[in-house]
Amino acid sequence: MRPDTPDTAVAARHTPTGLLLALTSALAFGTSGTLARGLMDAGWSPGAAFAVRVTLAAAVLAVPGLLAVRGRTRLLLTHARTIVLYGLSAVACAQLFYFMAVQRLDVGIALLIEYTAPVAVVLWMWFAHGQRPGRFTLVGAVVAAVGLVLLLDVVGDTQIDLVGVLLSLVAMTGAATYFVMSADDSSGLPPLTLAAGGLVVAAVAFWILAAVGVIPFTMTTDPVVFATGSVPWWVPVALLGFVAAALAYVTGIAAARHLGGRLASFVALTEVAAGLGFAWALLDQAPGPWQCLGALLVLAGIVVVKLGERDVTSLGGDEGLLVEPFPVQHPPGGR
Repeated sequence: MRPDTPDTAVAARHTPTGLLLALTSALAFGTSGTLARGLMDAGWSPGAAFAVRVTLAAAVLAVPGLLAVRGRTRLLLTHARTIVLYGLSAVACAQLFYFMAVQRLDVGIALLIEYTAPVAVVLWMWFAHGQRPGRFTLVGAVVAAVGLVLLLDVVGDTQIDLVGVLLSLVAMTGAATYFVMSADDSSGLPPLTLAAGGLVVAAVAFWILAAVGVIPFTMTTDPVVFATGSVPWWVPVALLGFVAAALAYVTGIAAARHLGGRLASFVALTEVAAGLGFAWALLDQAPGPWQCLGALLVLAGIVVVKLGERDVTSLGGDEGLLVEPFPVQHPPGGR
């Protein structure tokens, strides 16, 4: 009998549990755009929505995150750069720019643009590092590009805010970092500690920038109106902090370590469907027929890109199966 391959090793890491965690994370993340848009329509700035989300989540997870490394607190110093990078990129960049984008775009459009991260990273690695993708991967990239054209209704009458598109693309870089760093367990940092540390870093960075006037901060106590009715302002605030951030990040990191980055990022695509569903139900943001087709093509293209990467990386034998969908940057002190 052959020794365990990476595939069987991943399967041994409780795949059903990982799938449940990944789906929970995707549903929790999927609420964020709709909740934030409701607050912004009530007079909140994107920065304020972001601030309450990360600050509440950081407050909830700070103590559990420290307890998770009890007796190993040296890890926090050894891997401080990893935590700071995660907080600024995977948390702050991904969330803040996404909230800024949904202020200008429908939630579903902003979310789908953000989720083109796998395609963008493949192209970047090709042009910047000479890692030529296979034909299957290129086909997926083209399909996703066509889907984006339809999604943005470039040839139609819909007016798409270009600034919103650019903000979504910036959020996309943070999303790519999230999947890469969440899947890399070489630092020894528990998922809870990495999530808590990243949220604390993001919260501190935001409040410093807000205090010096770099990021506008506006909030109100007016009721927040959704398509289903109005609710007190603290309801979406609480959901943003406890569900769309604390729960979403902890389960997302744990899922990536159970499943590996590739499978976790596949399952995370259900966040797009969840985001579209929440936006449709609570904001009455129903996409047009061509935009629905574009959304399906974007998702199909991303799936094909990932399948193409798996085929290419596995050509060299079992070792290739270890390659994640994004280039993993190991933190200082890692393997």
